[in-house]
Amino acid sequence: MTREEQCARICEAIDAMEFRGNYLKHERYGNGHINDTFLVTYQNGTKMIRYILQRMNHEVFKNPEILMENICGVTEYLRSKIADYGGDTERETMNVINTKVGKPFFQDSIGSYWRAYRFIEDATCYEQVKNPEDFYQSAVAFGRFQYLLAGYHTDRLHETIKDFHNTPARYKAFLAAVSGDVKGRRKEVEQEIDFICSHEQDMKVSTELLKSGELPLRVTHNDTKLNNIMIDNATGRGICVIDLDTVMPGLSINDFGDSIRFGANTASEDEIDLSKVSLDIELFELFTKGYLEGCQGSLTGKEMEMLPVGAKILTLECGMRFLTDYLQGDIYFRIHREKHNLDRCRTQLKLVEDMEHKWSQMNSIVKKYMKYGW
Repeated sequence: MTREEQCARICEAIDAMEFRGNYLKHERYGNGHINDTFLVTYQNGTKMIRYILQRMNHEVFKNPEILMENICGVTEYLRSKIADYGGDTERETMNVINTKVGKPFFQDSIGSYWRAYRFIEDATCYEQVKNPEDFYQSAVAFGRFQYLLAGYHTDRLHETIKDFHNTPARYKAFLAAVSGDVKGRRKEVEQEIDFICSHEQDMKVSTELLKSGELPLRVTHNDTKLNNIMIDNATGRGICVIDLDTVMPGLSINDFGDSIRFGANTASEDEIDLSKVSLDIELFELFTKGYLEGCQGSLTGKEMEMLPVGAKILTLECGMRFLTDYLQGDIYFRIHREKHNLDRCRTQLKLVEDMEHKWSQMNSIVKKYMKYGW
């Protein structure tokens, strides 16, 4: 698509939305891997109003209609719970902007799907942990998200990406990518392949506990990175969980684990120098404390006990997914340099290795905060 064609589609989507006031400008916003995001500015009288406009990646999310059904159902429920405790429903959950014909999404003239949200002003999301307090606040916010949705029935949710955190299924897809070797890249990643294969038994643990009923199915976010929390600029408090595309039935330990593998890593997610990669045990403790505080007693004892397992499995799964994508030719995750997905994979696997070295510490920390009975 040419730049002119892309601009035409953006303008088509803007015109379809129930935005208030006079259009001023739009600009690309953020650096997400999946969707294309734009910040749209309007003027309504003397007030400036900003909106988030996104073109959904319907190669990744095959059915945008059911995805938006999930998001609308969850955000409406969250607004009711937030209103119950006197919170700010405009800032503490995402607010979907409908189209001019009353739909939560718009399909443009070439078949692309768009949706819009009210922009949350005076708040920031961070790509990396620079201030431990921000990581703690994200933990409280993700825990509170779990607590507020504890009464929302999982059968009301669609599975937007099949087997998203089904680690055994991910492993099967990985083995198929290794066997297929469609880009001839296998020979350079034999060490990474061996490491993943040596952890085959680990990948079955959480799914088996779910099948046995020892871990309950819950409404989960499934992409609990620090940059999916809006931090209030004035108070420093984590106020809103964003990016709800992967809200589905799942396991609480997976949400916990994804936050740890992203935020408690001493290096960036795609660090090339693996000597910089390790688990920051102090950040692990800080997040554990905040997450359990936010959950306010809504987790079972078994769920709390298995939190370290969630951290290890999600980190392993993510590394495996990056390597699968690399072997298949980088068709899922957006890359910005040659071998970007391979660098991401190696970072995750190094982090798994360090977690194994610190396993007893991780379990001791979780037991410490379980005693508070939140």
